[in-house]
Amino acid sequence: NCGKSTLFNALTGLKQKVGNYPGVTVERKVGTAYTQHGQPLTLIDLPGAYSLAARSPDEAVTRDVLLGRRSDTPMPDRIVCIADATNLERNLYLVHQILDLGRPVILVLNMMDLATQAGLTVRTARLEHELGIPVIPCEATTGKGILELKLALSRHDLPLPRHAWDVPAALASAVAELQASLTASDSKAPLVARAEALLLLTDTDPVRVAGSTPLSADTSRILESWKNRWTADGTDCSGLLVSARYDAIGHLARQAIVPPAGSPDGHANGTSSTLVLSDRIDAVVTHPILGWVVFGAIMATMFFGIFTLAGIPMGWIESLMAFISGQVSDLLPAGAFHDLVIDGAIAGVEGVIIFLPQILILFLFIGLLESTGYMARAAFIMDRVMSKVGLNGRSFIPLLSSYACAIPGIMAARTIEQPKDRLVTILVAPFMSCSARLPVYLLLIAALVTANEVPIGTQVGLMFLMYFLGTAGAFFFAWLFKNTLLRGAPPLMIMELPPYRMPKLRDVLLQMMERGFIFVKRAGTVILALSIVLWFLANYPKPAADEPATDALAHSYAGRAGHALEPVIAPLGFDWRIGIGLIQSFAAREVFNSSMSVIFAVEETGDEDADQAGLRDAIRAAERPDGTKLFTPLICLNLMVFYVFAMQCISTIAVVKRETGGWKWPMFQLAYMTGTAWVACLVIYQVGRALGY
Repeated sequence: NCGKSTLFNALTGLKQKVGNYPGVTVERKVGTAYTQHGQPLTLIDLPGAYSLAARSPDEAVTRDVLLGRRSDTPMPDRIVCIADATNLERNLYLVHQILDLGRPVILVLNMMDLATQAGLTVRTARLEHELGIPVIPCEATTGKGILELKLALSRHDLPLPRHAWDVPAALASAVAELQASLTASDSKAPLVARAEALLLLTDTDPVRVAGSTPLSADTSRILESWKNRWTADGTDCSGLLVSARYDAIGHLARQAIVPPAGSPDGHANGTSSTLVLSDRIDAVVTHPILGWVVFGAIMATMFFGIFTLAGIPMGWIESLMAFISGQVSDLLPAGAFHDLVIDGAIAGVEGVIIFLPQILILFLFIGLLESTGYMARAAFIMDRVMSKVGLNGRSFIPLLSSYACAIPGIMAARTIEQPKDRLVTILVAPFMSCSARLPVYLLLIAALVTANEVPIGTQVGLMFLMYFLGTAGAFFFAWLFKNTLLRGAPPLMIMELPPYRMPKLRDVLLQMMERGFIFVKRAGTVILALSIVLWFLANYPKPAADEPATDALAHSYAGRAGHALEPVIAPLGFDWRIGIGLIQSFAAREVFNSSMSVIFAVEETGDEDADQAGLRDAIRAAERPDGTKLFTPLICLNLMVFYVFAMQCISTIAVVKRETGGWKWPMFQLAYMTGTAWVACLVIYQVGRALGY
């Protein structure tokens, strides 16, 4: 909440590359900035942290890069620390730890305008003198201070920190021994070794501090010996070190921060109009009742944008892809390669980018909510609900994102600190009905009821029911996992509520484009490849020229798979034709509609509405061999429920595999979600038949 990303964007603009750190799923963002003399500088935007005592994968990457542990990222030549000027004393804890490393450091005091409004005065010259490093006041949103920062970055004579603080006498010998061992056994630079020794003594879990770089036997022996000694005499080494560091920070704050009148503790204390307004807004948005009203209105607006406004650019994309498909079709001679390109490759690409507007609108809303400060309040409100099922408010963002697509939702779970909570969130995120299921729901609801026969509210109610079932399923299994497989202590959420700010549209749009590109790159490659494979399975072996399309599909590899699957899905009321749709929609849920078009030989007219109406009528008219209707209301409802609970698609499995580091959890997820869908549909179908439906 200190404006780090805004400052990074201001320095690098569009000259950024986003990837992952090898071996972990933490985002790696690198950009290029230029000094006043045109010299390029490579900047790494490390994940934000409050201290080097890492509690999440993101914070662990920040710690390891700064300590020089990562072979893929060299130890930085200089470190730019961004601190919130309105909360400087609290932010100085991380700065204090980084200064221990003895590397060149530049301290940027962002949001100086808000500090001034709050009545705070920061003596930057005094702070520079005490720390021995450049201190630059900045307002990243307006660009004030960016020039001074570029000048500081271009300096070749940046001074090394000269801050000093007293380690408690009872711990001095232990720090010295550990520093010597880390320097000798682990080849650490002396100051880096001292900083790591302090981390080992501050944290209660040395394995967590060591990360992927295990301690040497000598270092482990020394650490264990000292901790046993302190346990015997009742010394709290962690408490002593933290208190000593805070004493040094408190002294520094008293020297450099002049609090507003009437606030001797150095904080704004609610005296500024900005904070008073923020408190007034919080009185509404975090209210036990009004807060839910505001939250509901914001969520309704977001879903309106995702499911209504996105329809306009989605129509443009559909028209563009139809034009491209037509042009390519005219260029290529008829044959297998023609069909592969048109029905496999181009159709696969369209299956990815057709939903890009919905993804972008979701990220736009999330970016706006984050930059205004409301997202923290939403997590706070949801924490009351999430805690009932064993999660906390931090799981809210991943689950919310999964309504557009489970892929970004699962990726968003990286920020959850506790590994078990993070894993539970990943395991239940696909229950949230993603945008790819929407075309399936719309088709089946249209086949189930019509606006002429049933009020439109009933159709909306059915749609809401599907979303409700998915959300309820996610909450139920989260509760189940937290009380069985992934049992852990009740999660606590401590979250800073940042002041409300006007969002900077440029940064929000940059973030939106970055996330959109990641979605297309990661999801698109998998879906494209699988779409081509599924095309092959649906078109081979090649049928006779005069064989009807339905018969040709029945004898294809996909048709044979559908027939093989039929004994498993027959108790649910499904036949082999629906089985083919289930198999093919594993590439992407919306593929089910195109599968039904092929199976029931729906002729394409080029008019989307006419094509949808034709498919709807074909589904209504479909019959079983005994002449009974295939898609009865019970079957349509059952099929929607199956899509609510079943694992989404192959792309989701690929992302879960990457996020969890193996195949164990994605295979478990596939099994339990598919099993849940099968059991739910079995109960609905058999009970429905018993009741005469």
